[in-house]
Amino acid sequence: MKKIIVTAIIILLSVTGFSFIIHPKADEPVPYPEGFRKWTHIKTGLIGPNSPAFKSTGGFHHIYANDKAMQGYTSGYFPQGSVVVFDVIDGVEADGSTIEGKRNHVDVMMKDSLRYANTGGWGYEEFKGSSKTERMLTETVRTACFNCHTKQADHIFSELRD
Repeated sequence: MKKIIVTAIIILLSVTGFSFIIHPKADEPVPYPEGFRKWTHIKTGLIGPNSPAFKSTGGFHHIYANDKAMQGYTSGYFPQGSVVVFDVIDGVEADGSTIEGKRNHVDVMMKDSLRYANTGGWGYEEFKGSSKTERMLTETVRTACFNCHTKQADHIFSELRD
């Protein structure tokens, strides 16, 4: 009898309680990428005042990748669990040099084909300033991110610099 009860509990948990492990919630929000500045630095760009993009995204654009995303940068295929971070920091002129100012926003792409099936297997998010909780993307903007990124191989614009 005890064996039957234990078996029934295991079956019940596997069907209901642990189903989130097998079938994650679709379109679940992309989490803030804790510790991303310790990941591999892919490259940095600088959008200056003469660029048409300066008003919205001027400053330093640092790109970081977790270990799984690094596999994608070297092979061309980004495996499940890849996370790429686009860290946008204002550029400030000081004594003839451009230095980092405050963080403008952090964009995150996370590959999970089950969670983000509606956006090509990639989840998109943008966090305001240095906030780990204040999200900036609306569904309309998220769809625009997806539509633009689909033009790239496996949705990634950046390339690993030698």
